[in-house]
Amino acid sequence: METENNSVCHDCGKNIEINGELIGNGVYLEYEKGDDKINIFKCNECFEKNKALTNFQPCEVYSRVVGYIRPVQQWHKGKQQEYGERKEFKADSCC
Repeated sequence: METENNSVCHDCGKNIEINGELIGNGVYLEYEKGDDKINIFKCNECFEKNKALTNFQPCEVYSRVVGYIRPVQQWHKGKQQEYGERKEFKADSCC
């Protein structure tokens, strides 16, 4: 059997074998987001673990820089690198 088109699993990146309309080792999923349609493939293992579509759009992260909150994506490269190097500390409860 010769594969016409190769796609990858949305979750794990595993190759999905497609021959015409036949999908060898996965499933084709179509979701609607407003007027847009999102088309993805999932391998059988990932589909069994979680049938829902997750991580299909970028998440906008807001943080405080120079006194006010802005999307990190709008910061200049130096501040974005600083943000990436931040460490989270958790204080022990003292009381």
